[in-house]
Amino acid sequence: MFRRLPGDEARNLVSTTPDTVVVFRPAVVTTPAIITIAILAGRLLVSLIRTVWRHPIALAVLAVPSVLCWLYGWQTALLLIAPLPTGLAAWALVDRGSFTGRVGRRLLAWWRLIFIYRRHWQPVMIVSGLGKHLRGRDYLPRLGKVTCNAWADTVTVRMLDGQAVKDWADRTDHLAHGFGAPSCRVSVIKAGRLVLTFPRCDPLATPIPALPVPAVPTVGPVEIGRQEDGSPWLLKILGTHVLVAGATGAGKGSIIWSTIRALLPALRAGLVQIWALDPKLMELSFGRALFGPHYAATPEECANLLEQAVKVMQERAARFGGVQRSHTPTGDDPFVLVIVDEVAFLTAYQADKDLRRRVSAALATLTTQGRAVGVGVLAALQDPRKEVMTIRNLFPDKIALRLDESEQVDMVLGDGARDRGALADRISPNPTLGAGVGYVRLEASPDPVRVRAAYVSDSDIRAVVACFVTQGGETR
Repeated sequence: MFRRLPGDEARNLVSTTPDTVVVFRPAVVTTPAIITIAILAGRLLVSLIRTVWRHPIALAVLAVPSVLCWLYGWQTALLLIAPLPTGLAAWALVDRGSFTGRVGRRLLAWWRLIFIYRRHWQPVMIVSGLGKHLRGRDYLPRLGKVTCNAWADTVTVRMLDGQAVKDWADRTDHLAHGFGAPSCRVSVIKAGRLVLTFPRCDPLATPIPALPVPAVPTVGPVEIGRQEDGSPWLLKILGTHVLVAGATGAGKGSIIWSTIRALLPALRAGLVQIWALDPKLMELSFGRALFGPHYAATPEECANLLEQAVKVMQERAARFGGVQRSHTPTGDDPFVLVIVDEVAFLTAYQADKDLRRRVSAALATLTTQGRAVGVGVLAALQDPRKEVMTIRNLFPDKIALRLDESEQVDMVLGDGARDRGALADRISPNPTLGAGVGYVRLEASPDPVRVRAAYVSDSDIRAVVACFVTQGGETR
């Protein structure tokens, strides 16, 4: 029986021996040497142009001294070049901050681009699965510009065609380990382009002392701490509702009392009222003199106070309907901030079903209708599960302090927040390192921002309450 041998070239060959081995030699086309030389020269020229375009300063530093030495000798070259490094050294000694901002960080960015990111880019991309090796060729995302600030590197990346942001968000641990950073965060610039943030240090590692009470009354965004980039953390309370979630000792009290301290001048001026619900009797009880009649501790008192806030909201809505769509605080219609410490005790853990129903209904009404008429809610809880806090999605702005489980991060901040770098479950339980540290996700921005609230001690609270009472502050 005749058997055809496999292969395109063997389709017309027939063998009578079953195990015949046929060796095929590919045809060799001789390329003229001039074409080969032209191709190599073209590649060399393209590489040279690309290098000059990417590193003009670095090449100038090497090329200028070499040209001067060749043209005028090393003595003349030294005399011409010496003033520049001398001037830079003097600049660094006289004004270190300006030198660091204009020169130092640019040099650091260049150094890290060459020796950290570009050096490890291919293996990190291939091993993490963000690059592909097909038929002997590597297909890699394009590494873009690297910039450095005081605490982190920001790396721009152009994704491969067909990749999604989630592909990168799922591999933040791989990227952080591959480039020697403690963490990695992913944010979107525009379609196809990302920014990877790699922290080099932690500017929020030390506690922040209590901030001074503002001298001017304000109900706008109030300063309660510091963001990771060193800028003030301004918390918006007028025209929104804020949910704060964190485990025991995570620093929820720091956020609450920093907000109260920032509002004291407006409280004294009659532009703000603070209604406090303190079912634990351990947090807001220090400031009873600040809240006046708007303080509740027992579950029944809390339900009554919330229903009273609903009545104020509905009365304002009846007056403002058809007249205005946003609220400006005045002495007659002050901004009402309802602060609920450990809201889960009232909505889930309360034994009285009727009280649970009343509290849940009042909170749902306030969070759906209150911000347009100047009634805001600042609620704090430990357990963010849906069955504990059924209305958590009604809070536009959310803050996640230290949490016990990684799944809880997305429960608080929304789906995908942890993949974007909100590692609230990894915040240190050590109060010195982690108390008050958290991530904020605002209604207008999907990217979480790492922050730390100022620590307000018991003595700080007593001092500010005594000062408020001495100056004749009162609530209406």
